[in-house]
Amino acid sequence: MTSSTLDRSTRILLAKPGLDGHDRGIKVVGMALRDAGMEVVYLGLRQSITSILNAAEQEDVDAIGLSILSGVHLALTRKLLEERERRGLTNIAVFVGGTIPPSDRLELLRMGVAGVYPVGADLDAMVEEVRLLAAAGREAHT
Repeated sequence: MTSSTLDRSTRILLAKPGLDGHDRGIKVVGMALRDAGMEVVYLGLRQSITSILNAAEQEDVDAIGLSILSGVHLALTRKLLEERERRGLTNIAVFVGGTIPPSDRLELLRMGVAGVYPVGADLDAMVEEVRLLAAAGREAHT
């Protein structure tokens, strides 16, 4: 790692896109990431793709975590990834959690998602993977 990657902590933005109103899981994830020494920006419920990417850019985050329980994870994630690409923000890793059927995991990864964490995923393993994927994105674009 370069000195610039060591000078600041990993910054993660968490958001609930769409109309899903359940946020207990994302708050647990946020606390776990924070307890692991990462800075966490939580946007809250019912965020638009535009608001998520605007905040990610303004906050200079290393990764965006989406929590989706409503079954629209493929459509919302595709839209976010397309807009991220259009804005030239591909250095920001994206991971998705929530109610993700096993059959959709590979599709999300093919789209360009860096990590998929369905309900019940191992929290400690997720924290380490998020730390690594955020660092990889930061290192690739410094």
